[in-house]
Amino acid sequence: MNRLFKYNLFLTVVIILITGCGGGSSGKQAPAPAFDYLNRKIDSWIQNGYYDGAAVRIVKDKDILFESYYGGYTDTTALHVASAGKWIAAATIAAIVDEGKLSWDDEVRKYLPEFSDIKGDATLSQLMSHTAGYTDYQPEGKRRDDYQTLKEAVDNILNLPADTIAGTKFQYGGLAMQVAGRMAEVATGKDWETLFQEKIAKPLDMKYSYFVPVSEEPGFNPMLGGGFKTCLHDYMNFLNMVAHNGLFEEKRILSEKAVDEIEADHVKNATIASENYVLRSRQNLHNGIYGLGCWREEIDENNKTTLISSPGWAGTYPWVDRKNNVYGFVLAKVKGKAFGEGFSSFYGSAVLPLIVRDAIKQSNYPKELKKSMINIGQARLYCEELGAGEPVIFIHGHSLNRDMWDLQFFEFAKNYRAIRYDIRGYGCSSPQKEGEQFTHAEDLRALMDSLKISKAHIIGLSLGGYIGADMLGWFPERIESAVLASGNIRPLPKPSIPIDEIESEQRDMEIAALKKKGIDAMKREWFSGLIKSGGTNKEQMRHPLWSMIYQWDAWQPLHKEARVIAGGDAYDKLKLNKPTIPVLIVEGQSENNSYSDSPDILNYLPNGQLIVLENCGHMLNMEQPDIFNNAITEFYRTIK
Repeated sequence: MNRLFKYNLFLTVVIILITGCGGGSSGKQAPAPAFDYLNRKIDSWIQNGYYDGAAVRIVKDKDILFESYYGGYTDTTALHVASAGKWIAAATIAAIVDEGKLSWDDEVRKYLPEFSDIKGDATLSQLMSHTAGYTDYQPEGKRRDDYQTLKEAVDNILNLPADTIAGTKFQYGGLAMQVAGRMAEVATGKDWETLFQEKIAKPLDMKYSYFVPVSEEPGFNPMLGGGFKTCLHDYMNFLNMVAHNGLFEEKRILSEKAVDEIEADHVKNATIASENYVLRSRQNLHNGIYGLGCWREEIDENNKTTLISSPGWAGTYPWVDRKNNVYGFVLAKVKGKAFGEGFSSFYGSAVLPLIVRDAIKQSNYPKELKKSMINIGQARLYCEELGAGEPVIFIHGHSLNRDMWDLQFFEFAKNYRAIRYDIRGYGCSSPQKEGEQFTHAEDLRALMDSLKISKAHIIGLSLGGYIGADMLGWFPERIESAVLASGNIRPLPKPSIPIDEIESEQRDMEIAALKKKGIDAMKREWFSGLIKSGGTNKEQMRHPLWSMIYQWDAWQPLHKEARVIAGGDAYDKLKLNKPTIPVLIVEGQSENNSYSDSPDILNYLPNGQLIVLENCGHMLNMEQPDIFNNAITEFYRTIK
């Protein structure tokens, strides 16, 4: 596999990440963890056979943050990119609007009087924002819109019935954009390809990009909405122009007004489907999800777009993150195997901006924060440390990573040696391997050995709570105190009972069912359950919680995972030894969160106690951080 990395060492973000954000033991400093994770994720898509290759470049300001090529791809490898061409089409029309030859308010019938029914009422902006009231694609039994001219394409749209009245419904599709392109042809007297080449391609040095000839391959037509072919070099030049508000290498390509119009809310009061792209990819609930040829993934309090994209169903994903002055592009074309594995190429690549944001967030950490990649024998665990004093180790939950402790880690670092890490198979730590037996408790003990920590306070939530309970049973001599939130002991299954044939067959069926449902759907259901369990403050954790779940590679539910929780084996020892370690069981009280008010584990912990925090659910540390932190601080005060 050919692979190239380019890191701009002059960029502060990358300097800080590569050097591990400060001190630490020699030989243990982690390489840029977020970018290493990003590379690993893309590489896994190639290794799993979802794509033959890929090309990726990510830029902040004028500096390359990350550039990598897989499977022999280069920056001029050209592919059809499906809906990623919609953004380009909108920009082409915007250039004509800049010239005054078209207006976004022009109705179809002004240039195409043959549209004498209500389809003629639609405006140019509605055609480019899926709100024109047109049917999305040619009906079943009709030829796909793979026509080589817009005149022929529009002739075959003319007699289709309108889906609804213009402006009343957002219906994602491709036919309406064909009509917009034809309006541009009539207004200028030039064909669409000539317009694109003159207005966008040549000024932006997009030598390998075109709309015509239109591909006959399903999914890569019609012309404007799905027929664009391009390469990384070309599309990055376009994104450069967008990121700089219409300027490319100090040349004005589009007016600032044109760029603003493209990114403005053009859905307005139209109804949108409950399961739309912005909700599914970002868990954002706003109605103004689409501009002109691009998705408004995130908006600010003034309804200005802060994250814009135009993903193609086959895996290509261009984006501009205005909040962080970042733009990037991943070029890829999905293979049939991906669908059988439950992988969504349409939603897969959209994780990249979140990973990049994590890298930028890490660059703003205190310089005293130590980053280490700890070798524990079979695996390497990514670990962060800050502060001095008695060690406090935070253990994250399933599907999440160390970032779930953001609102505790930095707070407790003021008085303690705060340590958080990604457990094996999650975040930046080593991936798991099917058939490899280990337990997370043994991994934690090895991590403590490497950090020369004989005893520590541990705080775990959910899966982290299970691991904490395992430590109490197996390694009580290493525990100063334990806080087990939303999870403590899980009696079964346990490592001493190996997976038998019946269980193996059951897992095969579960994995097959998950692949059929789709990983994306599973993640959304899991996320919705966690959100639903919360109280009145649950919305404040929506974005950080989804970011972690979206980035999770979901290895565990897709494989026959070994017995990584000691569970009953550790519990048997705990029952026998009844350790006198101070233990705090923490649960959240809300209408949709269930818990035991008399957990069995307390029968074997003489110094154990249960507290219930009001108005929060399973993820109580993220939902009610101040109350959670105060409860732990008070617990620590009483045990000193």
